[in-house]
Amino acid sequence: MVPHLITALTGPINELEQRMLESVPAIERWFRLEWMEHTPPFYTSVDLRNAGFKLAPVDTNLYPGGFNNLTPEMLPLAVQAAMAAIEKICPEAKNLLLIPEKHTRNTFYLSNVQRLVQIFATAGLNVRLGTLDDSITEPTELSLADGSTLTLEPLVRTKRRLGLKHFDPCTILLNNDLSAGIPSVLEDLHEQYLLPPLHAGWAVRRKSRHFESYEEVAKKFAKLLGMDPWLINPMYSVCDEVNFQEGTGSECLEAQVDALLNKIRRKYKEYGINEKPFAIVKADNGTYGMGIMTVRDAKEVVELNRRTRNKMSVVKDGQEVNRVIIQEGVPTYERINEAVAEPVVYMIDRYVVGGFYRVHAERGVDENLNAPGSSFEPLAFAEPTQLPRPGLKPGASAPNRFYMYGVIGRLAMLAASYELEATDPNAEVYA
Repeated sequence: MVPHLITALTGPINELEQRMLESVPAIERWFRLEWMEHTPPFYTSVDLRNAGFKLAPVDTNLYPGGFNNLTPEMLPLAVQAAMAAIEKICPEAKNLLLIPEKHTRNTFYLSNVQRLVQIFATAGLNVRLGTLDDSITEPTELSLADGSTLTLEPLVRTKRRLGLKHFDPCTILLNNDLSAGIPSVLEDLHEQYLLPPLHAGWAVRRKSRHFESYEEVAKKFAKLLGMDPWLINPMYSVCDEVNFQEGTGSECLEAQVDALLNKIRRKYKEYGINEKPFAIVKADNGTYGMGIMTVRDAKEVVELNRRTRNKMSVVKDGQEVNRVIIQEGVPTYERINEAVAEPVVYMIDRYVVGGFYRVHAERGVDENLNAPGSSFEPLAFAEPTQLPRPGLKPGASAPNRFYMYGVIGRLAMLAASYELEATDPNAEVYA
């Protein structure tokens, strides 16, 4: 299943696909060398946008939900990658404590937790669920849509370790993005591996820092392939001290949006792209598609209505927005059954394990698709013929197109590893 690109501008993306297929040995060697120097995040999902003239990541999640949207055929890949990841970190690992989000009544999210339990249990670990929710004081069963159940247990903290009653794990896996801050129960653990590390959570992490790292990675990769890094990299800028409720900081926002739209226009002119540029303004931290708006003209940010101001002023867990990233808008011209779609690539350790299309029939090509009403279609990574097939006409082969998505997804994951190294509070500083 290759979604059709309904645009005349498929030329460059097919050229990019062709260039990647011709360079598979060089690309894979380049990644191998990078992974010798850098540690991949434990697991990652990356939202991509394919404009036909450009393919770029627009969001990188280090606490991915949505594993339930991967097809059963993708599971062996996920299990193998999980085995490799655990072996590297704690080869003698026996017990894994998985800490999910606190809003665990959401049945779709619970299906994701169930799938993670399945992956790590099949990889050879005893998996139990602990919760940061203080209201859960004894083991609590949660029902899933398929009739099965999950048991959430209260965490037990000793002076140096975290676990559950009669359960002492070597590894603690967070599937909670820490938007509300870092709970003290997770701090100062000894001889236990906490994955991802605390500074990967949204209490510390910033999207602008990630895309700064991604720009560095994109330039290196573009040099390897002899191409313009803009074809795989969304331009961006940042505004501090924005208060949507009070309407302050809008001068900074207007100036930055105007400057970015002008930069995009120049690039469009260079490539003969007949499109109206747009920018995406979003909270510099946070997830779940909250605090995001599309801007097509700088004046729009001054004339925001109350509803939009309210929407932009807080993100998940009621965190106030006072810093935003203004990102080059990458339209998506992929369609599934005439609905706008974007690919999402999933990785465990340094391996692509699958993905899906996020599809939204009510949204336009220049809007955020991570919104109520979206649905998910599995990617064709699930086909047995998922290895790239050189020689096929670009744009005609699902495995080839998904190899390209996997490459861009891995570039974003590599950028996340650069980002985590740069923001690690425990990193040694060399004079």
